[in-house]
Amino acid sequence: MDNNFSNYSDPQVFTRESEGARSGFVANVFAWMFGALIITAVLSYLFGSQESLVRLLYSETGMTPLGWIVMLAPIGLVLLMSFGFQKLSAGALMAVFMLYAALMGASLGFIFIAFELGTIFLAFIISAGMFALMAIAGYTTKMDLTRFGNILMMALVGVVIASVVNMFLGNQMMDTIICIVGVLVFTGLIAYDMQNIKKNAAYAMANPEAGRKMAIMSALSLYLNFINLFLMLLRLLSSRD
Repeated sequence: MDNNFSNYSDPQVFTRESEGARSGFVANVFAWMFGALIITAVLSYLFGSQESLVRLLYSETGMTPLGWIVMLAPIGLVLLMSFGFQKLSAGALMAVFMLYAALMGASLGFIFIAFELGTIFLAFIISAGMFALMAIAGYTTKMDLTRFGNILMMALVGVVIASVVNMFLGNQMMDTIICIVGVLVFTGLIAYDMQNIKKNAAYAMANPEAGRKMAIMSALSLYLNFINLFLMLLRLLSSRD
C-alpha cells in the first residue's frame, strides 16, 4: 500500500489531526465571541456613563428616534445573519456581527443608569463562571444533548412570551420566576451549543469558507447566551437589594 495513504489509516494520526482541527475551530469561535463582548462592554459603559451619549438615546420624554433604532436594529441584524448565511461571505457576516455587538453595547448602556456598579460587576463575574463551567461540560460530556436542546428552545419561547406579557402586568414575582427559568435555560443552551460546535469542527475546518462563517454564527450563539444569562442574573440580583 502507498505510504501516503497508509498514514490516514493510523488511528493516532487521525486523532491528532482531528483534535487539532477541532481546537482551531473552537479557538476561532471564542475569539469572535470575546471580541464581540469587548466591543459591547466598552460601548455599553460609554453610552451609560457619558451624558452626551446618553442624550442621543434618551430624552426627558423617553427614548429618542435614534434610541429606538439602536434598540430594534439588532433584531434585524440577527435575522440577516441567520437567513443570509448562505449568500453572505464570511467577511460580510463578520462585519454584521461586529455591528450587532456595537449596537447591543449602545442599547445596554441603560444598565449603568438603572443598576449599581457593584451589582453589574457581581452579575458579570457569576455569568462568566457559569458560562465557563457549562462550556466545559458541553465540550467534554459524552451525553447527546440534542433532545435537551429541543426542550430548552421550547422553554426559551415560553420565557420570551412570559416576558412580553409581564411587560404589561408588571408583576415582580412573575419577573423573578422568569429570570430563574431564564438562567436555567441559557446555562443549558451554553452546554448544548458548545457540543454542537464540537461536532461541527471537523466539517468546518475541512471547508475553509464555510468554516469561517460557521465560526462567526457559533460565536453569535454563545454571545447571545452569555448576554442573556448576564441580564437575567442582573435582574435577579437587583431584586434582592
